[in-house]
Amino acid sequence: MPLCNPGEFRATLSPGTRLIGLDVGTKTIGMALSDTRLVIATPLATIRRGTFKADMAALSAAIDGHGAGGLVVGLPLRLDGKDGPRTQSVRQFGKNVLAARDQPLTFWDERMSTLAVERGMIEADLTRKRRAEIIDRAAAAYILQGFLDWMNRERR
Repeated sequence: MPLCNPGEFRATLSPGTRLIGLDVGTKTIGMALSDTRLVIATPLATIRRGTFKADMAALSAAIDGHGAGGLVVGLPLRLDGKDGPRTQSVRQFGKNVLAARDQPLTFWDERMSTLAVERGMIEADLTRKRRAEIIDRAAAAYILQGFLDWMNRERR
């Protein structure tokens, strides 16, 4: 399955399918899951990064276990919208996923997602320990929710 541009992504999905959103970091991969109507994103899990093979096994288990029909990968662009140092590694991760699995995949701008999520957690008075436990999957949900909101606005 080729990399999809966000505008064409919905057409690749089967009705009633879910999406998994990914926040790919150097140490962890945060995952979020959409509902079958593609309206709401919920934090799902965090994968501790290891080898790509181990990361892909954990990701595949989540995809299969939740019947996900596509992946939305957060792309860490710089504030000016250009590629930053992490952008290329995330793009390569996406290409590696496509090589390992026939799954529709699109990238979505994730600028400021972790910062926004962390700010909300601080306002909610979560401890540092608790924030550290859930920040990656919460950021993945923030990324996926942004994509779902955009996709549903574009559809109207």
